[in-house]
Amino acid sequence: MSIHEHECHTFRGELFNLRALRGQVLLIVNVASRCGFTPQLGELERLYRRHRDRGFTVLAFPCNQFARQSPETALDFCAFSSTRYGVTFPVMEKVKVNGRNAHPLFVELKRQAPGLLRTGVIKWNFTKFLVARDGRVIERFSPRRHGAELLQALEQALDEDFRL
Repeated sequence: MSIHEHECHTFRGELFNLRALRGQVLLIVNVASRCGFTPQLGELERLYRRHRDRGFTVLAFPCNQFARQSPETALDFCAFSSTRYGVTFPVMEKVKVNGRNAHPLFVELKRQAPGLLRTGVIKWNFTKFLVARDGRVIERFSPRRHGAELLQALEQALDEDFRL
């Protein structure tokens, strides 16, 4: 199943049309509010603002599976990220990224980019998946890789020719 065909919901529980993002480069991230990596929200927002006019979108999915570092609702996470880090990119529903209740989108992301030792497991908050305009996962980035480290891969993905 293509990345764009998965059913997702916004932080308010409204259906989100991933198909409408076909043709855009996506960075899909599991996020948390009480993590040492949480300041990456500001970096992600700067990347988003700098490249959104070229067809780039960040999708943030709050997740509480790692040391319970995002205990709030998705709505509260959205308010927190907007107030604290100026986030304007889409904040989605709160999800699980591992286990048998993992969101199907993350199951597919992990299938396409299984990560270290090909285990597929997401090991922590702020794991990032860079998705090409055609919906294939280009690269998976560990939580420690951020900011300028993403920039080269992102710009290369934005430069790829794509026809709908």
